Amino acid sequence: MDNQIIIKIALIAALAIFAVFLMLPGSGARHLALRRLSMIGLFAVAVVAVVFPQLINEIANAVGVGRGTDLLLYGLIVVFIGNSLAASRRNRHMERELTQLARAVALADAPGHTGRGSERR
Repeated sequence: MDNQIIIKIALIAALAIFAVFLMLPGSGARHLALRRLSMIGLFAVAVVAVVFPQLINEIANAVGVGRGTDLLLYGLIVVFIGNSLAASRRNRHMERELTQLARAVALADAPGHTGRGSERR
């Protein structure tokens, strides 16, 4: 029971990292690199879990989780939450860009405006 604190701290830390990641500005090469490195890391963990299932059980026991499958489930939940939060953030960003584009088109098509909209008529 005492060693369950390890998994609790690890899961809370992972969720805290996602929270901080969401508060930082979202575009740029740094974020793209972090996403790619995260995906490579997840892929490596998945390969290790398939090739060495006993290792996952040993790690699970070391951090206070009963079975390796439970540890993998906890990891999957953390990854799912992180992915959902990132998708939500991307959606909000795309909605803002779409709103700005719609406003620009509406202004360009406004009567009396000498923008591109008056040339189409």
